[in-house]
Amino acid sequence: MDRTPTTDEDLPVIAQFSVRRRCYLAADGSTPGGLPDFAADTSLLISLLRAMVLTRSFDLKAVALQRTGRLGTYAVSLGQEAVSVGIASAMRPEDVLLPSYRENGALLWRGARIEDILLYWGGDESGNSSSGPAHDFPYCIPVGSQAPHAAGVAYAFKLRQEPRVAVCLFGDGATSKGDLWEAMNFAGVEKLPLVFVANNNQWAISVPLARQTASETLAQKAIAAGFPGEQVDGNDVIAVRAAAEAAIEAARDGQGPRLIEALTYRLGDHTTADDAARYRPPEEVQEHWKDEPIARLRAFLVARGAWGKTEEERLAAECQEKIEAGVAGYLATAPRAPETMFDHLYGELPGAYAWQRDEVRGDSDA
Repeated sequence: MDRTPTTDEDLPVIAQFSVRRRCYLAADGSTPGGLPDFAADTSLLISLLRAMVLTRSFDLKAVALQRTGRLGTYAVSLGQEAVSVGIASAMRPEDVLLPSYRENGALLWRGARIEDILLYWGGDESGNSSSGPAHDFPYCIPVGSQAPHAAGVAYAFKLRQEPRVAVCLFGDGATSKGDLWEAMNFAGVEKLPLVFVANNNQWAISVPLARQTASETLAQKAIAAGFPGEQVDGNDVIAVRAAAEAAIEAARDGQGPRLIEALTYRLGDHTTADDAARYRPPEEVQEHWKDEPIARLRAFLVARGAWGKTEEERLAAECQEKIEAGVAGYLATAPRAPETMFDHLYGELPGAYAWQRDEVRGDSDA
C-alpha cells in the first residue's frame, strides 16, 4: 500500500470563485475603457446628474433645519449620491424598494416628495407613507432588519409569479448582522427575485471596515449564500446603474438573487448626532473628496459638450426652488395628534393596538 503523505497541494480543488469589479468613469471623468449602451443617452446622464445634485442640496438644507431645531436627527448621504440614484434609476415602478436611512436619492428618484421625507425626520408618522410608489417600504433604522422583509417581499413575488424585483439597500455595517445573512441564505435557496445592495461607505458609525470583516470584499459574501456578488465603483453612477440593471433583470428573469457592493466613502458625519472628526483624520476625508461622484459625472458631461456654467446655474436655482417649496410645506404642517402614531402601522389595526390608540386618544382629549 502506498503510504506517501499527501500534501495540501495534492488535494483536489472542488470549487473556485471570483469577484468582478465594475468601473467606467475615472475620478477626472475620463473613460479608460468602453461604456454601457445607455451611456450614449446624454439626456439620461443629465437626469442622473440632476438627481444627485438635488439629493446633495436637500441634504444641506435638512442639516440646516436640524441645526436650528426644526428637524430631528438626520442621516446625510454626502459623497454617496451615485449609489442611491444609480440603483433607483435601474428599477421599474412596480419593483419594491427597501431602503436604509441614507437613501434619500433613491426615494426622490422614485417620486417621494421632499415634504414627506422631512415629515419623517421631523417625527411625523405620516412621513412613513411613501409618496413615491405606495408599495415601497419606509426607511429602516435598525441596521439590516429590512433584509428579511425584502426576502419576504421577493418570496411573495415568486409565489404570485409576478415579474417584479425587491431591491434592498443597506450599509456595510449590516453585513455584520445575522438579519442579512439569514435573508441572503433564504434568498439563495429559494432563488428569489431579490437584489441586495451594500452601500459600502467604509464606516459603520465609528467602526472602520477593517474592524468589521477580514473579507477582501463584501461582494464575496454572496458566494456562501449561493449566488453572484459584484463590486462596483460606487462613485461612478454609470457603473452603479449598469450593475443594478444587470442584477435586477437577472433576478426578474428567474436567475435568483444578486449582491452588489458599491464601494464609496462617507464624506460627512454618520448623522447629525455624530462627530466623525473624533475617529477619523481630516486628511483621509479630504483625500476621498477627489473621488466624489457629482464632480466625476459633471466632468464627463462637460468633456462631451453637454454641460456648462449656464446649465449648472439653472440646475442650482431649480433645486433651490424645489427644496424651499418642500420645506415650506413641511413647516406649515400642523403637529399631529398623539393617536395618529397608530395610523400607519397596519392596514387594519389589531385589537391589541386599538385599545392603546383609544386610551391615548382619551388622554389627549382630557
